[in-house]
Amino acid sequence: MTTLQSVPALGTHPASGSLPSRAETRDQLSRATYDLLVIGGGILGISTAWHAAQSGLRVALVDAGDFAGATSSASSKLLHGGLRYLQTGAVKLVAENHFERRAVSREVAPHLANPLTFYLPVYKGGPHGAAKLGAGVFAYSALSAFGDGVGHVISPAKAQRDVPELRTDDLKAVAVYRDDQMNDARMALMTVRAAVDAGAVVLNHAAVTGLRFTRGRVTGAELKDSTDGTEFGVDARLVLNATGPWVDHLRKMEDPNAVPSIRLSKGAHLVLKRTRPWRAALATPIDKYRITFALPWEDMLLLGTTDEEYEGDPADVSVTEADTAQILDEAAFSIKDQQLSRDLITYSFAGLRVLPGGPGDTSKAKRETVVTEGRGGMLSVAGGKWTTFRHIGRTVMNKLAALPGHPLAEDMEPMNRLPRKLPLPGIANPNAVAHRLLIDGPAPGPRMAPDTARHLATHYGSLAFDIARLANENPALAERVHPDAPEIWAQVAYARDHEWAETADDVLRRRTTLTIRGLATDDVREGVEKLLADRD
Repeated sequence: MTTLQSVPALGTHPASGSLPSRAETRDQLSRATYDLLVIGGGILGISTAWHAAQSGLRVALVDAGDFAGATSSASSKLLHGGLRYLQTGAVKLVAENHFERRAVSREVAPHLANPLTFYLPVYKGGPHGAAKLGAGVFAYSALSAFGDGVGHVISPAKAQRDVPELRTDDLKAVAVYRDDQMNDARMALMTVRAAVDAGAVVLNHAAVTGLRFTRGRVTGAELKDSTDGTEFGVDARLVLNATGPWVDHLRKMEDPNAVPSIRLSKGAHLVLKRTRPWRAALATPIDKYRITFALPWEDMLLLGTTDEEYEGDPADVSVTEADTAQILDEAAFSIKDQQLSRDLITYSFAGLRVLPGGPGDTSKAKRETVVTEGRGGMLSVAGGKWTTFRHIGRTVMNKLAALPGHPLAEDMEPMNRLPRKLPLPGIANPNAVAHRLLIDGPAPGPRMAPDTARHLATHYGSLAFDIARLANENPALAERVHPDAPEIWAQVAYARDHEWAETADDVLRRRTTLTIRGLATDDVREGVEKLLADRD
């Protein structure tokens, strides 16, 4: 077990090439007038900042909390075409989702996404028959141009070999299809890095306290740095409200009479230790529209999700006892009891889906992206899904180019003249990276453990070599943060100096997987806080 005495000492000087200080960034934000100020560091805001910077605009991005600190790191971790949309006839939408999914997982971020086989169990008395689901997964794979194989149906016995905890009582058949999964927090951070590499200036933990107006137009924002209380402001020709569940809160800052534009749906998830290895995921139909997932993820099992309307404060969203009971009950349709013991739960989390305002069951609502312009000229973007984050960024940019008077069009490169599949930083074959990490260890010195090498390769890509160099230069940084997790202390130092980590939660929940593994102990947390404090 890690103790405070074993936390590596780094001295007081950050690594070379590290990020500017918060004071330097605040000063930079305060002194310039930006073409675009993006408020909100979830994936919609991050993607827009990335595309805007690529187009040549001067871009600033701020968030009241951490990047991807709310819903964007509380997803089901999937890049998917949306199998359930087929039954509503949204064939074009599924095809577009597949295009984006494959672009991200094959060309933009193959180091951060991985293919995953899904089994759809067909039980006696279930909401769908084998023939219907078999035809559905075939059509689903056809809309992906069969790039991931052909959707088909297999026997229960074959499926149980890959999913040992699969219930086989009354199991008639299993339909098979393929999608991709990711670590959403890591994908978001790499997109932030891409935006900064393209010229954007970013700052997390900086809350908007008010908007700036010039002759009735929104021309910036007043902010407060939550780490030290410093107040400052940012001027911009155009402000984009990408605050997700808080989008209407900011719209009311622009116009106190603004009517609600969105509604919220809560999605809760549980993370459990696995009793045995899984080589495929389960997607079990609950009713005509809903599916419950059981996903092997980060060497654990991710269960969910719920889908119910949420009317409270977005900051208070959490997993309730009712959510936990519902997730476990729904998982029990297809998973044996021993895998669903509450003793195996290591973490739970909940996020809020942002849906267009209006009536109807949230589980049937499409994950549409809505871009609106307020009376003060502020643009607000809400909705959408992780799979199409690049497309959403391009959509917002096209909206910017078409604004009345074309205030930014002359200064930005049109989207159709920019690369459509620009890769995220660290792009590399993770298998090759892991192999190099294993064979290129320090001499003399212990080799990197295989699970650590694999973890670094699939969370950082080629940037894993920078972390390995830190560990080689300071052997204490090569030690595990917790004996039961693959992470090493070099990742904490790297998060501090290169990934905008300010708090222990930034590191433990989003830069690493220690919290979701249930390993963010008091000793670990204190050790991380000690390293973060060494930045000064």
